[in-house]
Amino acid sequence: MDFENDEWGFDTLAVRAGQQRTAEHEHAEPIFPTSSYVFDSAAQAAARFKGDEPGNIYSRFTNPTVRIFEQRLAALEGGESCVATSSGMAAILSTCMALLKSGDHIVSSRAIFGSTVVLFNKYIAPFGVDVSYVSLTDLEAWRQAIRPETRLLFLETPSNPLTEVADIAVLAQLAHEHDCLLVVDNCLCTPALQQPLALGADIVIHSATKYIDGQGRCVGGAVVGNKELVGEGVYGFLRTAGPTMSPFNAWVFLKGLETLHLRMKAHSTNALQLAQFLEDHSAVNKVYYPGLKSHSQHQLAGQQQSGYGGVLAFEVEGGQEAAWKVIDNTHMLSITANLGDSKTTITHPATTTHGRLTEAEKEEAGIRDGLVRIAVGLEDIEDIKTDLQRGLA
Repeated sequence: MDFENDEWGFDTLAVRAGQQRTAEHEHAEPIFPTSSYVFDSAAQAAARFKGDEPGNIYSRFTNPTVRIFEQRLAALEGGESCVATSSGMAAILSTCMALLKSGDHIVSSRAIFGSTVVLFNKYIAPFGVDVSYVSLTDLEAWRQAIRPETRLLFLETPSNPLTEVADIAVLAQLAHEHDCLLVVDNCLCTPALQQPLALGADIVIHSATKYIDGQGRCVGGAVVGNKELVGEGVYGFLRTAGPTMSPFNAWVFLKGLETLHLRMKAHSTNALQLAQFLEDHSAVNKVYYPGLKSHSQHQLAGQQQSGYGGVLAFEVEGGQEAAWKVIDNTHMLSITANLGDSKTTITHPATTTHGRLTEAEKEEAGIRDGLVRIAVGLEDIEDIKTDLQRGLA
């Protein structure tokens, strides 16, 4: 069946896209745990390596199970090509290494994952790539930061953990006016809730570790875009440098994609109810969740997302000590910095996900000591509220 067209709905693509059954006629997608492949002849081997004949060569860059995942995720995001990587950070690194050169410039949102800031500042910058940081929601700041040598605009939306929302279509237009690429980390929404390519973005980044897996089992990442930037550029870096997704992990992520839409709707429903509960709680100063009408980008989120996601944050009085008391007095919630799990997780961003940032960088990003982040899972919402109330009390 042909799934490379617009005839099929999202949920059908999530279950079916990319699979080509083998001679065994299996119903489920197979796992191919092999490092290499056997050729029919020396001539065929030469043709494969030269690129004259399509087919498997070596599992660092050609594996049937990984390929199914890549084709399925590309279909869900509306992209031409996808390159699967060993982690979400490897996806960002691969994109930078493939598409940037010494002398280039990145304009990035300040509201990005702490490890991404470290990657840009400590490992990308020494190669001669300059990085400027701006407020995610300040369009004029983006405009002013762009230089003649700017190559990429990079952002996460919604941001982690403060759930700020960027206007993707407007930033895409700005990027293209200056001959730049817009790269969007779509980790918190996934294509089930938001499709940045349809809004004008050039490349979408994923940490498949999060909601695509959905049960905290495997680590992986992906880059989605067109055939030139991703199918040739990023793929070429992966082929040579090898930040490769394993076949087993790809198979797990395929199973995650099958239920992605259902899970993201359930996460969003639970998160909205918890955000409303927290907003009314006397011990909470502020709640950050785009599903709340009080959120400054609530209307924009409703326009470009089909749901508000499962991540929220809130602030309590008393700084780190008070935040840690809230976290430590819960009984059921998992104290872990991961997110996207069916189990609700809770963490203190200032000392975990953003702990490697300087105090000045934290202040600029709005990561205060009293901030607590929750990735709302699929448990009974009343149980989540009750457990959190222990900490808030």
